[in-house]
Amino acid sequence: MSQTIVETATEGSTRNGERESAPEQRGSERLECPECAGPIRRDEEHGERTCTECGLVLDADVIDYGPEWRNLDDDADRCRVGAPVSTLRHDRGLSTTIGWQDEDAYGNRISGRKRQQLRRLRTWNERFTSKNAQERNLKQAFGELERMASALGLSEPCRETAGVLYRRAVDEGLLPGRSIEAMTTACLYAAARRHGTPRTLVAFAQVSRVGKLPIQRAYRYLSSELGLEIEPADPVHYLPQYASKLAVSDDAERLAREILEAAKARDLHSGRSPAGLAAAAIYGAARLTNERVTQATVGEETGVSSVTVRNRYRELLDAYEEDRRR
Repeated sequence: MSQTIVETATEGSTRNGERESAPEQRGSERLECPECAGPIRRDEEHGERTCTECGLVLDADVIDYGPEWRNLDDDADRCRVGAPVSTLRHDRGLSTTIGWQDEDAYGNRISGRKRQQLRRLRTWNERFTSKNAQERNLKQAFGELERMASALGLSEPCRETAGVLYRRAVDEGLLPGRSIEAMTTACLYAAARRHGTPRTLVAFAQVSRVGKLPIQRAYRYLSSELGLEIEPADPVHYLPQYASKLAVSDDAERLAREILEAAKARDLHSGRSPAGLAAAAIYGAARLTNERVTQATVGEETGVSSVTVRNRYRELLDAYEEDRRR
């Protein structure tokens, strides 16, 4: 009997020894190295699991089941699939869009029965994605915003800011009695000025469905009701777009910048149109660099009258000459 107890104890110690020497596992993942029983380190950047003692690589190209982007917002719970949330969509991009092509995945024409079914699905999808008047308002406004921003060449951050401003106007009840096109254009105009890429009201009126006066009124109303603190536009911000339209040299653009800085030092920009000053500075710089640019051409490309260019460029050149003498 004692011999049996000894044998049983020996077998138990052997099993315990085997359990201690065997690598611990969590599910199908080893926590100890099978070679030296050292700790395992996970390298998320390279997708590897290696031993910190002997350097043995247990796994390579490990699949990452986490999100594809960093979650910088604690309230947002983004999954792995799907497009990111956008403020330029009336439903923030959470709905599904059914394409207009009546073709299958291989580009083949589908049957008439399937086309009829797809048309019906598109109709119901449009009804479900814009269930009330507010969503239909946002859908129409953001479509106009994208169209105008694309025509003016405005950046994506500028468009996002315009979308946020329009949503604020809708949430605070500023839309009743106002034109959707005018308010959308005013939001885009304010966003362009805030991002340092201003455009003239004439340029916005050319791509908008309303005139210059309704845009001015909508912008003033929007600015006072939302408390927008937007500084006056700097004439220097207009130089890159004007120089590109007039195809002047880099030397002329640099000289125009120096002319405007000299004029700002003498407060010649106070109370005057920044677009007119920028156009006049471009024209004056082109004359100093012997480039053939007429006042009429400057007026056509920039939207500033040739009379304004003629009157302003002389004052700017006088200020620039006095600054050089100092």
